[in-house]
Parts: sequence; structure tokens; C-alpha cells
Amino acid sequence: MKSTNTICAIATPAGHGAISVIRVSGTDAIIVGDKIFSSINKGKKLKTQKSGTLHFGMIVDDNEIVDEVIISVYKSPNSYTGEDAIEISCHGSVYIQQRVLQLLLKNDIKLALPGEFTQRAFLNGKMDLSQAEAVADLIASSSAASHKIAINQIRGGFSEELNLLRDKLIEFISLIELELDFSEEDVEFADRNRLQELLSNIKLKIKKLIFSFKLGNVIKNGVPVAIIGEPNVGKSTLLNALFNEEKAIVSEIAGTTRDAIEDVLNIEGVLFRFIDTAGLRKTTDIIESLGIEKTAQKIKQADLILLMVEATNNWQHISNQIKYTIDDYNIDDQQLIVLINKIDKNPIEASSIEGLQASFPKISFIQASAKNKTNIEELTSILKKTYDIHSIGENDIIVSNLRHYEALQQAFEALGRVEEGIKNEITGDFLAMDIRQVLHYIGEITGQISTDDILGNIFKNFCIGK
Repeated sequence: MKSTNTICAIATPAGHGAISVIRVSGTDAIIVGDKIFSSINKGKKLKTQKSGTLHFGMIVDDNEIVDEVIISVYKSPNSYTGEDAIEISCHGSVYIQQRVLQLLLKNDIKLALPGEFTQRAFLNGKMDLSQAEAVADLIASSSAASHKIAINQIRGGFSEELNLLRDKLIEFISLIELELDFSEEDVEFADRNRLQELLSNIKLKIKKLIFSFKLGNVIKNGVPVAIIGEPNVGKSTLLNALFNEEKAIVSEIAGTTRDAIEDVLNIEGVLFRFIDTAGLRKTTDIIESLGIEKTAQKIKQADLILLMVEATNNWQHISNQIKYTIDDYNIDDQQLIVLINKIDKNPIEASSIEGLQASFPKISFIQASAKNKTNIEELTSILKKTYDIHSIGENDIIVSNLRHYEALQQAFEALGRVEEGIKNEITGDFLAMDIRQVLHYIGEITGQISTDDILGNIFKNFCIGK
């Protein structure tokens, strides 16, 4: 699976800039570097320099100076890829970038594929597969929370946890397979009670990792918040108030919003994807009906439902709206927040709020005026508490990768089969097969077990130059 080609790519974003960085990695990286680089210290060669050093000089093409550059030298195994590597920092002219790249290609260096530098780092044992995937997550991180999760994973906490579980299982499977060698003597090297205890402990840890995916997934991709309610209750006005700009058309005419309007707001390091939906009501308008159907889809996809109702002291009327919404749209696992809007027109008595809170103890109620931006900060405060990234410790492991989540689920199910096998006193050879299934799924995450298809699917989503 390892490649002997030397590869190159522009590692900085496309276009003009002050500086551009071109990466080169492979057996011939430093050798070709010496061919095209002329140090200001005459006769100085990159191949004789220490790893991790910087050198100022010029890139030269047939005695023509292309640019003044700084070259970083990294010698195997002390580089990102584990191979000999150089990084050329040149001026950010597109013309200069292309000239340097063409010069490298002329010297038989190949253009890197997406993620090929990180793939080589994985293949050369510089990181495991879960850490390699975290590199892509780190590059794509757009909030403090997603950055924190990616950094934790790159540091290897997740891999370390999985490897500890894997080592304990390998120890037991070795003892079980040793029993098979002495099957005629009817001896038991692997204590079944101790194995049962170990399995319970591993199941508990894997279940915790599986459970963390709900948080990890929304932090990585943003928390979808569906703003729902009857027409003209103020949904579009609330969206505009949250973003401090006219995101949606506001009108007294019912049914103005025909399609879902979506935008992202960063609240204390967590991305919230607010979706302003069409008003919920019976209608014969075909276009509006399609909008209401889409609202139902957005409700199913959302993690948070923000139900807006008009302010009234008839708290039973509000209660009925909440019940209808929960029943009609099957709101069960999602968190529901009720925003009682237009309190500037009709202030709510404390007794009405108390009655609602008593009827729905799990629901958060907010009194607000979206038009006047009254109590909007109370809504953002509730959202902050719901997904508090400050509660995530430096060493907490949060699963945010769907591939890891699915592998953990399969490992959990396989552990259940091992437990069932012990209970039914199946023979050691069948028990060993089930334990190997658990090891297989754990190994898929860290890369001890991988295929070209898995690697191709992972690294194709990387940017070129990483």
C-alpha cells in the first residue's frame, strides 16, 4: 500500500496571497530540492542540513531566478509523513506558484492526490486512522466546539481508549486459543467469570462512546433548530432578530414564508442552524401546502424545536397548541422550547406561565417580543446551556465521526453475542470467533484493519496538499 513516488502540492488556499507553501514528500524530495534551490550561502546543500531547519535562497530554473524562498527541511522519520520532505515558502503570486510546481513536475515529482500526505502519515505509522480523520475535521472546524473535539482526537485520547480495550480482549482470546491446544486435557486458562466482568466493563465504555455521538455529531455539523408555529406568529421576525439583519420577509399577510429559510449562528462556540419554516395551518394553496410539508420534514430532522405561540392569558389555549404540535408531528426525543411572542401587545400573567410549566415540566418557556428584541438573550442563554462546550473536559472523548459510530455499534452488538455465548457455555473456538469480531470492528476505527476502499473513501474528502 505504501508508495515510492515523491509527491508535491500547493498546501495553501488557491489565489493570490502574501505567501504560498508548496509541499514535497518522498524519497527524492530533498534531492530534487537541491536541484532547483540555490542557497545564499554558496555550495550549501539541503541534504547535508539537519531536520527541522530553514534555509533562505532562490528557486532557479535554467539559471533564471523564479523567486526568493525559504525552504524547510524534514528528514525521515521526523516529518509529518514520516518520509524525507521539504516545504517551499514562496511569494503568493499565482504565476510563481505554478512555475515552482511545474519545475517540480519536470523533475519527475508527481502531483499529490487529495489527502495523500496524511494518508502516507498513516501508512508510515505517524498516526492511526482515527487521528488522520481528525486532521480533516480540524481543517473543517468552524466553531470552538468542533475545534476542541478534533484537537482531542488528534492528541490520541480516543485511540488510546480503544487500544486499551483491544489489548484486554487480545489477552483473553490468546488464553482461549491456548485452551484449544490442550483441548484433550480439558483445561481452562481463561476464567469465564473474569471474562464476563471484562465484557461488562468494555460494553459500558463503548456504550458511553456511542452515546457521545449525539453531542459530537451536532457540534461537528451544527445544531438544527426548527422554528415552527402558526402563520403570523413572528417566526421570520425572530430569525431577523437573532441575526440582526433582514434574513426573511416579514409581512402581515399569512403564509408569506413558503419555503424553509436557513442560516447558521455561532453561540458561544457552538453552531446553531436556525430554520424558519412555513406556518402550520390547513390551506388549499398548493405552494403553501408544499411549504408546510417541508416544515414537517424539518421538524423530524431538527434536534431542537422552537415552537412560537402568540401571547395570551388563556394558558389552556397555548397548552392545546403544544399538545397538538407534539402529537401531530411526533415530537418525542427532540427538545422543545416554547417562545410566547408578542408580549409587547399582551403581557402574560405569572399564573399563566405557572400553569403551563406545571403541565409541561420538561419544556422551557420564554416570554418575548421578537419585534422589539425583548428577552431574545434568554433564548440564546437556554441554547448555550443545552450544548455547553465548557463542560467538555480536555481528556473527554466525544465521537463525532459517523464511521466510528457505526463501528462502535457493531462492536457493541458483537460483545452481546460473546456474553450470550458464555451464558450458553459454547466452546472456546466459537467464543474466540465472536471476540475476533469485536476486535475487527475496533480495529476498523484505528486502522489496524483497513482496506483500500475504506482508505480511498476517507482520504478523497481531504483537500489537496494535506
